[in-house]
Amino acid sequence: MSEPAPAVINFAEKLTGFSEHWSPRVIAEMNDYQFKLAKLQGDFVWHRHDDTDEVFVVIDGRLRIDFRDGEAVLGPGEMIVVPRGVEHRPHADAECQVLLVEPRGVVNTGDAGGAFTAANDVWA
Repeated sequence: MSEPAPAVINFAEKLTGFSEHWSPRVIAEMNDYQFKLAKLQGDFVWHRHDDTDEVFVVIDGRLRIDFRDGEAVLGPGEMIVVPRGVEHRPHADAECQVLLVEPRGVVNTGDAGGAFTAANDVWA
């Protein structure tokens, strides 16, 4: 008996299903990793993830990630890996759409907590 073919996931379609900023939505899992879409706008909180790296892939818009010793600016089609333990603060002047890749269960605000903390495992 054969397995069904995996479903194709369309980012644009998934992104139309929610409007909240800083509230990642899971769109797929691979092993223990989740692929999450998020809409970002304004300043996030300074935070770090002590136990894992974090990947940001910009789909649309511009994303600036502040670090204590500089910044990185990403446009569509660009990505960055923020190493574990590195304090950072994402910022988008206008709405930016990103794909995040991180282990299941990672809290979006890392060690900072607070009002921007989003629920985990919310699927798009």
